This record gives sequence, structure tokens and C-alpha cells, in this order.
Amino acid sequence: MTALDKHAAALPVSPPTAPGRGAGGRRSARNLHPLAWWAWALALATAASRTTNPLLLLLVLAVLGYVVTARRTEAPWARGFTYYLWLALTVVAIRVVFRCVFATGITPNDHLLFSLPHIPTPDWYAGIEIGGPVSLEATLSAAFDGLRLACLICCIGAANTLANPKRALRVLPGALYELGVAVTVSLSVAPQLVQSVQRVARARRLRAGRRKGVRALRSIVVPVLEDALERSLSLAAAMDSRGYGRSGTASRRSRRLTGALMLLGMCGLCAGVYGLLDGTAPAVLGLPAFLAGAVLCVTGLLLGGRRVRRTTYRPDRWRAAEWGVAGCGVTAAVLLFATVGYDATDLNPSLYPLAWPTLPLVPVLALLLAGAAGIVSPPPGRTPVPAGAPLRRRGTRSISTDRTTSEVST
Repeated sequence: MTALDKHAAALPVSPPTAPGRGAGGRRSARNLHPLAWWAWALALATAASRTTNPLLLLLVLAVLGYVVTARRTEAPWARGFTYYLWLALTVVAIRVVFRCVFATGITPNDHLLFSLPHIPTPDWYAGIEIGGPVSLEATLSAAFDGLRLACLICCIGAANTLANPKRALRVLPGALYELGVAVTVSLSVAPQLVQSVQRVARARRLRAGRRKGVRALRSIVVPVLEDALERSLSLAAAMDSRGYGRSGTASRRSRRLTGALMLLGMCGLCAGVYGLLDGTAPAVLGLPAFLAGAVLCVTGLLLGGRRVRRTTYRPDRWRAAEWGVAGCGVTAAVLLFATVGYDATDLNPSLYPLAWPTLPLVPVLALLLAGAAGIVSPPPGRTPVPAGAPLRRRGTRSISTDRTTSEVST
């Protein structure tokens, strides 16, 4: 018996814990299924799109901030939610500025704030005025609309922060593999740019870079663009080495049949959605067209999936925590769409007359339920210590490795 084996035998053996539980009865850390976070974020975005009430929209932002802070990992892309907040604030500012410049819908009863120089427009440009009086009601209306769009941006940012989009590619059907790669690459552009900007800014601080503002723009943009080009070439080489774009064993007839089924299915889905939303449309364009389109799409996916064979290493499992997180978001969206237990006008308060918006109880509880995803979900996971790694004594400093980065813990 070696000295290492004697040391390992002398260490106390911890009793086995229940599945999904850690020491002391706490839940074990693991990474949640990426589609669960995307379902939660998209459902919360759907709920936010139903209202222009600024109090509810601010509550949505608070829920997003809480969940992101509680359940984000130490990955580089998980630190980019602040940039999405700045982008959302920029969208609100642009919306307000455009409404002030292109003054429309001013009534005599509005509360005027100031007046901009008026620029006359030709007759064919009637209905839109450049400059003129700016009212409080018009400014608040633009701010509320911009805040709703800002919430949608932050919901997508929260999904990109909490879930690794590359892991979501592994659960897509085989027929959507090429499309999934394209979507994954497009969704990972923003997190990669955030990571590049952070890395360049950190390097400038280490080199005692003192330039700020516009002068520092050149020293940041050029390395970021160079890093983006390098990542693109590396991604292209990796995709080429893994056989991306190959046609497989499917014949030309099979590929044409799959494409035709998918195209007809999408047309059926579009016609069905139009028939369901438009009450004056013929009955055949409603639910029958939607069901027929869904059947054609599923058939096309099944036929297309036969020509793509992929293996998955350590697949992500859908457990009770995933159901809880997705259910919190979907329940919030359903409650805001059902408008049961509160007045529908509370979701979109009127500015005429100008009054403080009300805070309905049921939507507040629905959004707080969406925030419970930060409690239902387990803490982000870390990779276990590899087999054969040297053991350490108690009280010494150790390195615990995350799935994406490393951090020092005591």
C-alpha cells in the first residue's frame, strides 16, 4: 500500500446523501437544462409584452435581476447582463427622443413641457411633424413603450446569461441541426462580444492604459474585431473538421420531400394563426389549417431526422427543477393573458386624464411567481475533481473548477 493510499484510507468517509441533495440536506449544485431557462425567459417576455404599466414593467426588470444574480455562473458570458441593461436604457432614450422630435398626437389638453423649432414638411409627408411642442403625455407614452421593449431585450439577455446556447444545440431534432447551429452562432455573438470587450478592458488596465472616452475607442475596437475574426476562423475550422454541411445518406428525392413538407407545414401554421387571430376569416383557416400545418411540420422533422446521426456525451436531463422553472414563467404569461381577477385596463393605463397607474394584485403575484425560478432552480454546478487528482489535507487552499472558468475557494 502506497503512502497516498494510506492517506486516503485515513480520511473520514462521508455518509451517502440522497439523490439531488448535498451535504447538510442542501440541494447539490448542477447546471439547469438550457431550454428551461429559455422557456422561462420567453414566457416572461410574453407576459411583459401584454402590458405598458410602468410599475409592472419595473417589477419584470427586478425579477430578471434577482434571478440572474442568484443563478448565473462564473462563465464569461454570464457577466454580460449589465450590457443588456445599458442597451435597454438606450432603447428607451431613443424612443423618447424620436417622439419628441417627430411630434404627433398633441391635443389641446396636454401638459406642454417645451417646444422645439418647427421644420415644415411637404404635402406628401403629411401627418408627421418635425419639431414643435412636446407634451408630458406624449413623452410618457413613448417612455412606457420603450420600457416594454427594454424588458423584452432584458429577457433575451437573461436567457443568454443563464443558459449556454451551445448546450441547447444538443437537444434539437436531427432535422434542425444545421438551422440550430446557425441560430446558436447568432445567439452567441453578443455574449462573445461582451467577453472580448471585458478581456480587452482588463488587458488595458494591466498595461496602465490611461486613455478614456473616445480616445480609448480605437484601442478597444481593433482588438475586439481581431478577436471576433479569430473566433470565426476557429469556428469554421471546427465545423469543417466535424463534417458540418454533409448531406449524409439521404437521397435527393428524400431531401426534396422533407423541404416540401416543411414549407407546406409552415404555410399551414401561418394560415392557422391568421385564422385564429382574425374573427372574420373563414373557419377553414383557423384550427384546421393550424393542425394540418403542425402535422406536416412534424412529419418533415421525422423524415429529415433520419439522415442525421449524432451522439451526445453526457446529455442534459429534464428533471423536476426544469419543470418548476419553466412552469413559473409559463404560469405568469398565462395569468397576464387570461385577465382573470383584475381589470384589463390596469395592464395598459391611459394617460388621458393623467393619473398614477394602479398596481393590480394578480399580475404582481404572477410576476413574483416568475421570480420564484431563482429559488426552484438549483445552484449552478461545478465539475467534480478528476479521478487520480492528488488529495489535500483539511484547511488547505484548493482550486474548484467550474465548467467554464476557474475560481479559488477556501
